[in-house]
Amino acid sequence: MKPFTAFYYILSVVLYIAALPLLIYLSFKDKYKQSLPSRFFLLKNPKFKNSDGIWFHVCSLGEARALKPILESLRGVDVKITTITQTGQAEAQKYDADVRYLPYEIFLPFWIKKQKMLIVLEAEFWFMLFAVMAAKGGKIVVLNGRISEKSVDKYLQFAWFYKKIFAHVEIIYAQSQVDKNRFLALGAKNIEVIGNIKLAAKITKTKTYEKPKRESIVAGSTHEGEEASILKAFIEYKKQGDSQLIIVPRHPERFQNVYELMREYADKNSLTLSRFSTSQDFKADLVLVDMMGELNNIYAICDIAILGGAFKADVGGHNPLEPAYFGCKIITGKHFFHQKELFKYVHHVQYVEPDAIHKALLACRDLPPSVVEERIDLQPIIEQILEIQ
Repeated sequence: MKPFTAFYYILSVVLYIAALPLLIYLSFKDKYKQSLPSRFFLLKNPKFKNSDGIWFHVCSLGEARALKPILESLRGVDVKITTITQTGQAEAQKYDADVRYLPYEIFLPFWIKKQKMLIVLEAEFWFMLFAVMAAKGGKIVVLNGRISEKSVDKYLQFAWFYKKIFAHVEIIYAQSQVDKNRFLALGAKNIEVIGNIKLAAKITKTKTYEKPKRESIVAGSTHEGEEASILKAFIEYKKQGDSQLIIVPRHPERFQNVYELMREYADKNSLTLSRFSTSQDFKADLVLVDMMGELNNIYAICDIAILGGAFKADVGGHNPLEPAYFGCKIITGKHFFHQKELFKYVHHVQYVEPDAIHKALLACRDLPPSVVEERIDLQPIIEQILEIQ
C-alpha cells in the first residue's frame, strides 16, 4: 500500500470509530435503516458472487434509473451495481444484476472482487474505491461525469487529492464542456463531452389513470419545507378556479408528516383530502401519493408540475425530463444546480422563489407545456466502453 493510501486508510478508520455512536443512532431511522447497516456494518451486504463482470456504481434513484438504456444494451453481460441510498437500491433491484450497497471505504480492500471494469456515474469519487479497483487490475470509467457550480470551489481546494483519484481513470465521459473544464482543472485527463445520459432514458408510465375532470397540479419529488410553500400557493390559486393538488414526496419516510401537514391545510380551508394508497383515485382536492413508483403515472394525467428539490439550496433539483415528456407546464425553484445540464434542454420552465409559486401558477394559463428538444445516442459510448475492457 502506497504511503498516502495507508495514511488515508488510517484516517478513515479513525473517523469511523469517532462516528460510531452517530451511525448506530441513525441506523434506527427509516431513511437509513437499510443503507447504513449495510454500508457501515456490512449487514446483509456480502461481496459480489463473481469476478470479472462490469460493475456500475451509482448514488441514488436518478442515477439508478439512468442505467436502464445502458443495461438493455449489455444483455448477457455479468452486471453488478452498488448504490448509496435506499431509493437507489430499490431501483437497482429491478435490473437483472447482482446488487449491493457500497460499503464504507475501510471495508473496500477486503470486500472488492476484481471486475473487468468499474463504471462510476456522475460525482461518486471515493478514493479507496478507485485505488483498490485499480490495484486489483480493473479498468475505471466515469460516466455522466459532473462537477456542480455549487461544489466546484470545494473541489478546487483539494485539487491535489482529486488528481490522485483521477489518475486511476481510463476516461471521463462528461456532461458538458463546463464539466470538462472543471475536471481538467482538477488534473483529470482523457475527457470526452457526451451530454447527459439521462437524455437517452426511455420515459414510460407503468399504469394508466383516468385524467381528472378539473385542472390537476402535481408537486413531484418534494422535500421537507417545500410542501408548506406549495400548499399555501395552491390555496390562493384555488380561490380563482376549480383545481386540485397532488403531492408526491421524494422520500417515503416523510409520507406521514406530509399527510399531517396537508390535513392542517384541508381542515382550515374546508378541502377534501385523501391518501392514494387508500383511495386509489384522484377525486379529493388534496391527494397524497404515498406509494413509490407512481410519479410518471401522475405526470401523465396532470396539467402543471411543481418540481421539488430546488426551492432550497441543499438538494440541487430533480430531473425535469419526465414532467416535460408528459406535457406538464413546469414550475421549479432556482436551486437546480445538480440538474442544470438537463434543464438546458427543457423549454418553457418557470424558475421561482417559494413565495412566487402562486404567481407562477397564474402565469401557467398563458404558457405552453414544457418540452424536451434534444436526445442522445448512447450506443457509440457503450461500444467505446466495451473496447476499453
